[in-house]
Amino acid sequence: MKTRYINRNNTFHVRGWIIGLAAAVILLHQDASAGQAPVNLGEASHFAVLAASEITSIPTADIWGDVGLSPSARSKITGLTPVEVTGTIFAADDGGAVAVMLTQAHGDLTTAYNDAAGRTPVPTGPFLNPGAGNLGGLTLVAGLYKFTGTAMILGSDLTLTGSASDVWIFQIASSLTVANGIHVILAGGAQASNIYWQVGTSATLGTSVIFKGSILADQSIALQTLATLDGRALARIAAVTLDSNTITVPNTITNTVILLSAAVVTGPYAYASGQSLNLATKTVTVPKSGAMQFYRLRSAIALTIASIRISNGNVVITYH
Repeated sequence: MKTRYINRNNTFHVRGWIIGLAAAVILLHQDASAGQAPVNLGEASHFAVLAASEITSIPTADIWGDVGLSPSARSKITGLTPVEVTGTIFAADDGGAVAVMLTQAHGDLTTAYNDAAGRTPVPTGPFLNPGAGNLGGLTLVAGLYKFTGTAMILGSDLTLTGSASDVWIFQIASSLTVANGIHVILAGGAQASNIYWQVGTSATLGTSVIFKGSILADQSIALQTLATLDGRALARIAAVTLDSNTITVPNTITNTVILLSAAVVTGPYAYASGQSLNLATKTVTVPKSGAMQFYRLRSAIALTIASIRISNGNVVITYH
């Protein structure tokens, strides 16, 4: 009887230890999924594309946000024209305040990259190398995720589910590769503006990918044909390569209107030089040229040209 009593106690104590250990593991998981603060991008936040060595693009891109290249010169921006960018294309050799701003943007990108890479607590359990490095087919709650090597999204889409205030940070030691046709799906109110991919080397988005979040890559970022990025492509020390892509900075103000003109109705249409926009009166004014011109409006929302008139040597276009 005495032996049985001791065995029961021992069994009880062992079970209690196991229960306690399980609780500790659960608490570790809760720490890894605990609410993270957004990564502060500083001056880099208004850039859809920011690179150091080169920006190349195969037309036609559709970029909502600024584009910046530094320390390389504007000659290293190829294939991308102002008409494809709702924003401004900046380069280091613009000089003056622009050069200062670009230097600050790259400095802030480095700070943000290091912040994302250094976030704690160190992920464990399902937050460490989820899917053995392949996120395809997974549904992930908000939190801090770590990959000790490469990260991939292959085979199936990735779903991120959470509220509008939840934050996802992915720490990737090496490269990020997203296979052709993959979609990153947001559920439950999750926002692209709260998703950050810190990539230790380079990132590649395959053809027709729909991707969410800001990519902070130490080296290069490549978007293959027709890939769409709701976020930012921010490369610290190398290039960004584009191929007929759409990139939209999350929460971009969408009331920008751009006037395009062409000599023939079939185009090609280009940015109408000298234009000025009055959002209050919904008018665009542009100097009248000597030849016949055809006009289109470019905006994030559908607009219709209501009237075109000539006033004091200018063409005044009213839209609604």
